[in-house]
Amino acid sequence: MIAIIDYDAGNIHSVKNAFEFIGEETVTTRDPNEILAADKVVLPGVGAFGDAMDKLKEYKLVNTIYDVVESKKPMLSICLGLQLLFEESEESPGKAGLGIVQGEVLHIPDQVGFKIPHIGWNSLDLSNDGRLFKGIENPYVYFVHSYYAKAKDDEVVTASTDYITQMHTSIEQDNIFACQFHPEKSGDVGIQILKNFVAIDK
Repeated sequence: MIAIIDYDAGNIHSVKNAFEFIGEETVTTRDPNEILAADKVVLPGVGAFGDAMDKLKEYKLVNTIYDVVESKKPMLSICLGLQLLFEESEESPGKAGLGIVQGEVLHIPDQVGFKIPHIGWNSLDLSNDGRLFKGIENPYVYFVHSYYAKAKDDEVVTASTDYITQMHTSIEQDNIFACQFHPEKSGDVGIQILKNFVAIDK
């Protein structure tokens, strides 16, 4: 069973549909007991950093997420879900993130000829043998974002993307896996990434 954390994020249904497409049973919930009883957990996300942190606090999900981390249960964070793992974001100055991954979230800098938000398909530069990318060569995936993560420790970075600047676009830290891009919207490559996540044991 995969528990998808429900804090009113915009991409919950597409994430749920993608996992069910590959034959996985899911539950969309904000019940701590259901989340902690699941085999794996997904933290989706589309929206603003500060608003999302407020929702996580409102639904008393922050400590539940910390409990998931402590349990060593595999957790996949997607898009804004990845950004929330970090300590802070330029999108919401003074608003602390979950602080699970050391680093910060920065605004993609303006540059003539490039559009922000970064919307569309882009390639990934893989590093550090990320388990999400097992069996995948030259991944091409779908993004929708105006902010990007910069991890303090390069060792947790399993994929980067160049778009105006170098962005850390996938993270693996112990039982925590995260993608800035949307695997649920990334065709066959995205489906394989979700299958690789499902195959990960504690």
